[in-house]
Amino acid sequence: MNAPMRYAFVDESGTVGASSGSHFLVVAVLSASQPREVELPVRRALKKYGPSLTSGEIKAADFQEPAILRLLQAIAREEIAIIAVVVDQHAILRPPKKAESIYRQAVARAVYHLVERFPRVEICLDRRYTNARMRFLLEKRIRQVIEDLPQKIVLISQEESSSRKGLQAADAVAWAFFQKCERGDSRFYDAISSRVIAEEVVIEKDWSGYDKN
Repeated sequence: MNAPMRYAFVDESGTVGASSGSHFLVVAVLSASQPREVELPVRRALKKYGPSLTSGEIKAADFQEPAILRLLQAIAREEIAIIAVVVDQHAILRPPKKAESIYRQAVARAVYHLVERFPRVEICLDRRYTNARMRFLLEKRIRQVIEDLPQKIVLISQEESSSRKGLQAADAVAWAFFQKCERGDSRFYDAISSRVIAEEVVIEKDWSGYDKN
């Protein structure tokens, strides 16, 4: 019998770059049996705080800490599975020529953990790139990494977070991981830790080979 379809939203926190970026780069995945389970906490938060948001969407980095903590607690009350990949960029001694290779590999690793557990999944990625070729390279890398996983159906889209509330939830969760890793502040992570099913910390010195992908 085929596994049921899952729905997932992916976003990142931190800046990319071995020397110029943040210490850590976090990619977070939120997965549920229906998109509504991921979107509902954001809808409720927007209903409460929406008039005060100049962008019309919730961005954790710009949100009041008590409000983002309540949002994370609401996310944890839903039947959501959380996966995260954390790249220690300060450990990189041989960086790729193109820093975005770090981001692509981190996203691909996060999706690997997702598809390994949920082989039938529809994934919505935050639309990081306006350039079509960059979007193509991101999806290409993801499909290279998951290629050997069996019996999978993986649909991938890249969309604006302003139009997909699930991406706003993923942004909040990625930010929570980032606060723990980069700032040593685990308050926000603790709110969603019960929903974390996989967390990989990547400490890798040589990334020069990723330029080929």
